[in-house]
Amino acid sequence: MKTIATAALGAALLAGPAAQAATEMRCSHQLPPAHHIAKVVDRWAEEVETLSNGEIDVQVFGADSLVGANDNIVATAKGDIECAFSLNFQWGKTLPMMNVTVAPFAFGDIEIWEKWPESEAAAYLEEKLLEKGVKNVVWMFQTNSSVFTTNGEPLVTPEDFAGLKFRGLTPPFDASLAALGATPTAMPGSEVYQALATGVIDGAVTDVAAAVSRKYYEVQDAFTVVPVLSAYLHGYLNPEFYDGLSDASKAALAEAGAKASAWAIEASVEAGAAGPDQLKEKGVTVHIATQEEIDALEAVMRPAFDKAFGEGDADSAKLIELLGKM
Repeated sequence: MKTIATAALGAALLAGPAAQAATEMRCSHQLPPAHHIAKVVDRWAEEVETLSNGEIDVQVFGADSLVGANDNIVATAKGDIECAFSLNFQWGKTLPMMNVTVAPFAFGDIEIWEKWPESEAAAYLEEKLLEKGVKNVVWMFQTNSSVFTTNGEPLVTPEDFAGLKFRGLTPPFDASLAALGATPTAMPGSEVYQALATGVIDGAVTDVAAAVSRKYYEVQDAFTVVPVLSAYLHGYLNPEFYDGLSDASKAALAEAGAKASAWAIEASVEAGAAGPDQLKEKGVTVHIATQEEIDALEAVMRPAFDKAFGEGDADSAKLIELLGKM
């Protein structure tokens, strides 16, 4: 028996890491399977597994199937799950500076997002995220092309928003909607379709690709394409889980994250360009905002956003300074 046991032990040692079970990493996000960034998340997961030589078993749960969108951050920080993805504006009051990119009409330049992963601004935010209990591992640009949606005539002028119950995002962005005369109600993207269908809200703002993938055209018939905000999805891990990974697995996450950031830009640019025609094919009215219309909306929305965002906040001011270097 001793000889058999010794032989078995020798075989296990020769097998090395391959004989060890892969580390399970459950990742939650809110996006539907058809969303272009959901597909990038899946591609990222495969890349992590490949680059880690199977050390990490990435299990992706989309469309709120594991944890709800509003609970992903807390669930990951507590260690209930290992990994999650959130849109930047879901940080709300917990880390308001994450929402700087929803400043109306301020971050439409795609070059900002190409430089973002290696920027001082991104590193600064990663420090702040760690202080809040999560280890950031990937940035995925989602959109710089948005739509205002409603029923009837497209929303073109500031006056068109008066009296509408509207999907909100963050307190500062909601302040900019309120300045237009709308009544904002913040909610995650997964809840908007039902809210529109039942009349809880009259209209919404989302990226143009999400308007297609989430089938807003089934419950709204007027869409205005406007570069009102930029948004990104970011992936993060529980810090204790991350610290327990091997150096090889950490390197795999870093390399996969860099690749996925580039894939997200490519996918988002393509989806944003295709979105308006895809909406038109569904029989809805699509209006592309003119520069004059954009200027009129910005004149009302931007001052309200800046005031609510807090011009005197030191951390936010530093982030804006770092963004200015890009």
